[in-house]
Amino acid sequence: MEEFRRAYARLCAAPQEAVLRRLREPAGAPGRGRLDLAAQSLSLETCGALGRLLPGAAPFAEVALGDCGLSEEGVKLLVHGLCSNTTVKSLDLKGNNLRTVGAEALGKLLRQNKSIRSLILEWNNLGVWEEGFSFFCQGLGANNFLQRLDLRNNQINHQGAGELAMALKQNASLQELDLRWNNIGLLGGRALLNCLHSNKTLKRLELAGNNVPSDILKAVETCACSPALSASEQAMDHNQDRQTILSETQNRTYILSKEVLSLKDEKTKQFLDLMDTIDKQREEIARSDRMSAARVSQLQEALDEQHSIMNSLKAKLQMTEAALALSEQKVHNLGELLNATKQQQTSMAERHFTELQQQKQEGADRESKLLRDLSAASDKNLLLRNQVDELEKKCKVQQDQLFQVKQDLTNTTAELKLRAVQAEERLEMEKRRFKQSLEDMESLRLKEVDHVIQHIEVSERSMQDRIQRLEAIRIALEEELSQVKAAALTERGQAEEELIKVRNQARLEEQQRLEHLEEKLRLMTESRDEAQNCCLKQKQMVAEAQAKANQLSLQADGLRRRLEELQQDLNSKEEEKVTEVNKVKVELQEKIGHLQAERTAQEGLREKIAALERQLKALSSNHREALLDKESEISTLLEKLRMKEADISRMREEEAQRASFLQNAIMAYLQGSPLGTHSSRK
Repeated sequence: MEEFRRAYARLCAAPQEAVLRRLREPAGAPGRGRLDLAAQSLSLETCGALGRLLPGAAPFAEVALGDCGLSEEGVKLLVHGLCSNTTVKSLDLKGNNLRTVGAEALGKLLRQNKSIRSLILEWNNLGVWEEGFSFFCQGLGANNFLQRLDLRNNQINHQGAGELAMALKQNASLQELDLRWNNIGLLGGRALLNCLHSNKTLKRLELAGNNVPSDILKAVETCACSPALSASEQAMDHNQDRQTILSETQNRTYILSKEVLSLKDEKTKQFLDLMDTIDKQREEIARSDRMSAARVSQLQEALDEQHSIMNSLKAKLQMTEAALALSEQKVHNLGELLNATKQQQTSMAERHFTELQQQKQEGADRESKLLRDLSAASDKNLLLRNQVDELEKKCKVQQDQLFQVKQDLTNTTAELKLRAVQAEERLEMEKRRFKQSLEDMESLRLKEVDHVIQHIEVSERSMQDRIQRLEAIRIALEEELSQVKAAALTERGQAEEELIKVRNQARLEEQQRLEHLEEKLRLMTESRDEAQNCCLKQKQMVAEAQAKANQLSLQADGLRRRLEELQQDLNSKEEEKVTEVNKVKVELQEKIGHLQAERTAQEGLREKIAALERQLKALSSNHREALLDKESEISTLLEKLRMKEADISRMREEEAQRASFLQNAIMAYLQGSPLGTHSSRK
């Protein structure tokens, strides 16, 4: 016993003094001791320590744990320890308000334990829950060692009696079964009576206070006393017993009438003792009522707290729903903005494509016009040659007149030379101007290309930065959602602010990009206008050169060389024009390539925007899953509240039923005593 006490003190962090005092008391011979902890409120820690110490060969043959206020978890721990015990013969668990978990634990004990012969479960609530009591009955049916079972005042109804009857048909060791003060009724009594025909070991079955008819009670008593007889023999024996009992009662009435006077004093003393016990029981009932009222108040406070928690959760749910609605609306607005930007980009691309086609057509028209002008100039040259031949013929005829005209020719040649020098100077000035304009165009084109490349690189860098920022924000949001569900509202607000910032940045970048494109278009239009002006000037120059050639063709032979030089100049100009046209074509092709590169960049941006939209959808789905988890938690809390309210109502009903049973038992005891019969006769 001392070793058991030391082991208990070692296992418990805070051992109970009352338990230690009981364990210090002498327990008797080893293997026959008694562990009496009745009327001691045992904690859950104490139950766990006892459950660890009881397995195996414990130094006790009897364990008394009546009126200890054990919780169902404590009973589960104790019974788990007793399942493998081999020395305990008697177990007393009366007055502990055992319910479903306790019934299941006792059923497991009856299945596994092979040493317990007596089990006292008086003043519990094993029959309230049908599932737990059915498990207990299954364990009883599987047990072949228990001999005495006390189930008084356990709220067993006719269904529980049916389960017991099924268990008794399988049990082959039980000899005494006490079922007094339950709610078995007619159906339960019949079920028990029917099971006694197949059970041949049960010798005593108590069914008083169960609203069972008297004939069934007598039949049960006879079947329990002589279970091996047939039905007819039992009826004959019952009639004979009635006759012998009547004769004996007639003989005893005379004797008992004499002894009544002597018993009056004893009964008065017993009555006084009974009144004292009734007062004590009333005090205990009042104490239990106070305890139950305190428990009810505690449960009511817990319910109020849970109601407040529920209200706060509902408010949070409303806030989260509103935030979700706002986020969905913002996502819809972002989608609309993205669609608008996509439409604008497509329209801009179509405009660029149409402008490029127009420029190509204009270049083709220019080439066709230049070719036509060249063909016209060659025709005119042929005509001029023919005219020169005719003039040569006329010169041969007019050789005589040349001498007279020499003076005029000298004057005219001097004037023509001056005019030719002036024309050459003008041609050189125009060539210089045209070269400068071409160089300016090339520098502008190079600047535009560099500017476009820089703009594309800046946009790509900004988009990469934005993607990295968004990825960092997404990772932070996922970590915050996994760590703290309660901070979903604040995180959503941050995410919305970041989305607003990203949207504003996207808008600003789109505006800047549109401004750059507009500037580029304006520069292109200006360059196109300048090229058209240059072409017009060149056309004017060609027209002036043709006029001068026509004027010079009317002159003499000395002007032939000048015409050839002019033709060479025209050929060189034509070659320069062809080279310029080729350059324009190359520039147009380069611009087309740049536009295609910009289009590919725009497609990459579209893909990135689609990825961002997918991330937003994933975030919204995560928020919705978190909301669903919270709703499931709220539903579980509501179910727990309902279960607690049902337990409180059942406890109240059980306390009322227990009080009514006590009152009925006292009244039945008073009516069945000789003092009650004597007072009624008076």
